[in-house]
Amino acid sequence: MAPKDQNSLVMLCLLLLTLVQTAEAFDGGDAAALLLGATVTLVGVCACLGWYARRRNGQF
Repeated sequence: MAPKDQNSLVMLCLLLLTLVQTAEAFDGGDAAALLLGATVTLVGVCACLGWYARRRNGQF
């Protein structure tokens, strides 16, 4: 991909991000959901990395 194409792609993404409406409020429920989602995602990534490492070492 040429640098000119990459710059136009970045500009397009930034333009699309400006069209997204922001949330009106961020309360405790939203914070709890965000923390729970981040925790589950982190545990899932670590589990997948462990599975991949064991499979690669021939333990499975």
